[in-house]
Amino acid sequence: MPRTKGSKNKPKMVTADFATQIAEKQSAREALSAEITSITTNMESLKADLKEKKASLKDIDKEIVKLEAKKAKVDAKAAEEAKKIEAESVLKKLLAEGMSADEILAKLK
Repeated sequence: MPRTKGSKNKPKMVTADFATQIAEKQSAREALSAEITSITTNMESLKADLKEKKASLKDIDKEIVKLEAKKAKVDAKAAEEAKKIEAESVLKKLLAEGMSADEILAKLK
């Protein structure tokens, strides 16, 4: 195959406009950095909210523990009172049946 005449090392024409490409990239960079700063500030506020919520949850948990202890104490007292009332009723019933106090004590032991 014969070679064509002329040099193949011709300079290529570059028609790219670097100034507009740079301007586009800079505007995209500015938009991304603005978005990053807004996300960062949003994260900071969310972290502060989370910290507050955790603190209030901790306080509520402490209050729940205190209330449960009080409830257990009241329940124990009520159970003791119920046992006392039941024992008194049994005692009255046995006395009404004609048992002596010594026989009742022997039965309770």
